[in-house]
Amino acid sequence: MPIHKEKSGLFVFDYPPHPETFIIELIDDGRTVHARRILSGVEKNQVHVSGIVVKAPAPYNPPWNFHLSPGSIQFFGLAVEVCDASIRYVAEHLDEVGGAFLPDGRWCPWGSRLLHELPPVQG
Repeated sequence: MPIHKEKSGLFVFDYPPHPETFIIELIDDGRTVHARRILSGVEKNQVHVSGIVVKAPAPYNPPWNFHLSPGSIQFFGLAVEVCDASIRYVAEHLDEVGGAFLPDGRWCPWGSRLLHELPPVQG
């Protein structure tokens, strides 16, 4: 796992009713602060996760064979239907991402819920 700077962080989200969780890396201090505001209950509108799918595993996000590009991650309240899918569905259809499925690679699971921040790795 990478060593996190103060402005970066790893955050876990899920997509009920599915049991899987997914880890994202935030590298922008504004987005990291926003994520922490979601977790503290202060932010109540822009609470769902969106980002560009990278078709490669990330060491912080096992067991998935893809991750979200850290610089592309945003939080939203409402999104268009063409980017909604469960974590497992994206994994099972990864070869189709960027075509008719998740055009431009943008994934925005409508029901995503930020659960917690992972502690920084001490090096």
